[in-house]
Amino acid sequence: MGICRVDIHIPSDGEAYDTAIRIIKASDPIDYLVLQPEQKDRRLIQVIMRDGPVQAMLDNLQSLLEHRSGWRVTVADLDVTIPKLPEPKDEKKIARQQHTREELYVQVSSNAKLNRDFIVMVVLSTIVAAIGLVSDGVAAVIGAMVIAPLLGPIIGLAMGAALGELALLRRGILTLFAGIAIALGVSLVLALVLPPNWESRELMSRAEVRLDGLALAMAAGGAAALSVTRGASSALVGVMVAAALLPPGAAFGLFLGYGEWQLALRAALLLSLNVAALILSALIVFRLRKIRPRTWIEQQHANRAVWLNAILSGLFLLIAIALILLLDLGSAVELGA
Repeated sequence: MGICRVDIHIPSDGEAYDTAIRIIKASDPIDYLVLQPEQKDRRLIQVIMRDGPVQAMLDNLQSLLEHRSGWRVTVADLDVTIPKLPEPKDEKKIARQQHTREELYVQVSSNAKLNRDFIVMVVLSTIVAAIGLVSDGVAAVIGAMVIAPLLGPIIGLAMGAALGELALLRRGILTLFAGIAIALGVSLVLALVLPPNWESRELMSRAEVRLDGLALAMAAGGAAALSVTRGASSALVGVMVAAALLPPGAAFGLFLGYGEWQLALRAALLLSLNVAALILSALIVFRLRKIRPRTWIEQQHANRAVWLNAILSGLFLLIAIALILLLDLGSAVELGA
């Protein structure tokens, strides 16, 4: 379980300082120290504590101080403390371990940016994926999934809805659709120079819309959201998200470039289905992990955003599942050259 240090700069006079001390003591800190800075009317309180209760303490401090001036709270992770701290025996506290809302927002917002690096990575991964699809090269397709940075905008979109943050929600949507559009455009151009290979299982399987693909996308979205909240490595779940998005997107562009409209529609349905499943499962995990705004009014706005996104995603998934079952879209596709 992680250890962090919270530095609280606060005016020393008045009721706010005494209340802040009571908040700190109620948060079960490992240790805390009150220092006297150069300014005579100020105090610096350094609190050492485990990650679990940090969010509640920060929320209480912000509620106390938000209408005052001259205060600041900073949080830093601690890698080493000497002597070594004993592990907590309360398993429930360990299970609740996660980054604070503020840390998550900064991390997710940064990863959801539409910048030059994102564009270059999507272009490169689409080229590798398209070549792998046409040549039936499993290694190339997997390599493209490792490159693809599509995890960031998906999580940004879901967290923007969970927190009711319209700026993050818009950024996630813009970056996600820009990435898909770039992949589509690159694969359309590649279709002009790469001859079709209708014997490629990697390519033709992207025209098969099956329920196991839905299960993969749901698992990928949930795992991605959980890894972000717990600070775990996102490399593996990034590959899972890319598996659900990048190959169908590249196949969509290739089929369009080859003039196979029916196959292109199938690949587009698979891509859309995966996007909806990823968003829905990430939203569910964020709700279960209680990622939400601090104030009651903000929580009401966030609840509306979550329910709107969840209902739209759920309706689309139900319609897509009905189409899969009624039209037997999961059957193998065979097409002569």
